[in-house]
Amino acid sequence: MATRERVLVAMSGGVDSSVAAALLVRQGYDVIGVTMKLFHDGGDIPDRPCCSLDSVNDARRVAEGLGIPHYVLNLQDQFGHDVLQQFVAEYAAGRTPIPCVRCNTFTKFRDLVVKADQIDARWVATGHYARIVDGQLLRGRDADKDQTYFLWGIDRGVLSRLMMPVGSLTKAETRAVARELGLLTAEKPESQEICFVPDGDYVKVLERELPADAPALLPGPIMKSDGTVIGEHAGFARYTIGQRRGLPGGGSEPIFVVALRPETRAVVVGPREELLGRGLVADEVNWLVDSTPRIGDAVQVRIRHRATPVPGTIVRLDGGEIEVVLEESVYAISPGQSVVFYADDVTLGGGVIARSKRALPVRAA
Repeated sequence: MATRERVLVAMSGGVDSSVAAALLVRQGYDVIGVTMKLFHDGGDIPDRPCCSLDSVNDARRVAEGLGIPHYVLNLQDQFGHDVLQQFVAEYAAGRTPIPCVRCNTFTKFRDLVVKADQIDARWVATGHYARIVDGQLLRGRDADKDQTYFLWGIDRGVLSRLMMPVGSLTKAETRAVARELGLLTAEKPESQEICFVPDGDYVKVLERELPADAPALLPGPIMKSDGTVIGEHAGFARYTIGQRRGLPGGGSEPIFVVALRPETRAVVVGPREELLGRGLVADEVNWLVDSTPRIGDAVQVRIRHRATPVPGTIVRLDGGEIEVVLEESVYAISPGQSVVFYADDVTLGGGVIARSKRALPVRAA
C-alpha cells in the first residue's frame, strides 16, 4: 500500500489474535499490538488464560517475533463497571447474562477505538471469527467458530473501523498459518470459560460481590407452575433456565427450571415441554444495518451460541424493544441471554431476551 495505515491489534496471547496480527504485518500495515488487562478482581480471582501473565508474555513474544511494538492496556476499571457489575446485577434480577457481549460492546471495541484514536490508528483488529464486508458484519466462514452471536452490540459506527482477519479462515487453517509462520501460540489450547469466573463457578463471584443478605442468595421455595411447593433452594441465583441439576427428584419424569421469580425468590420447575417457546420479547435492541427490519419482516433468529438459527417474524417494534414469533419451538429461551437476527450471513442486529412466550398472537399485517 502506498501509505502504511496503522492498525491497533488486540492480542490476547492466543493463536487467533496472533495470526490476525501476523496477517496484517504480511499485508504491509503498520501494526501495534495491545493486550488488555481486564480483571477488576477482589484478590481471589485467579488469572485466566485470556489475560494471565503467561498470556501477556506470549502476546509480547509473538509481537517481538513479528517486529511490532506491544503494550499492555489497563482497562480494569472500565471492565469492572461495564461488565462485572452488570453481570452481578443480572443474576440478582433472575436473569442469565452473557458478559462476553458486554465486553465486546464496550471494553473491547468502544475503548479500543478510543485508544486507536489516541495513537492515530485508522483500524482496530481482533482475532474474532466474523467478517466485515462493505460495513456489514457477516458470519465467520467457520460455522462452528462463528462469533457474531457475541458481537451484535457493537456500535454501527465502529464497524467501518474494524478488521477481523481470521474471519475468512477455519480454525484449522488459522492454526496452519500459525505453524507456517512459526508462531509460538500455534498449538495453544482455547479458553472455554468466562475469564473472570474461577473454576467456571459463577456463584463464587456473586457471593463475593453481593451482600450476604442479598435476596438472590437467600433460601426460597422450589415450586411447580401450579404453585405446589416441592422443596427449598439456597438462592435463586444458583439456578438458570433449563437446569436440571440440584432439583428434587423422585417424580415420574425429569423436571427442569422453567422460570425464576425474584420478587418471591421462587424457582419454578416443570417438565421439559414447559421450556419450549414459540416467541420472545427482547430489549436493548441494536441494529447493525442501514435498512433496519420492520414489522412483518422474516428474520433468522439465534438464541444461543452455535445454535442453528430458526425462522421468525417480527410482530412488534417499540423503541428499543422487539417481539418475534418463531416458526418452530425453541428450547430454554432464557431472559438475559442474547438473541441475534440474521439475513443469510448478514448479522442484522440483536438484543437481550426479556421473556419467552409459549404462544404469541401474530399481529403483523
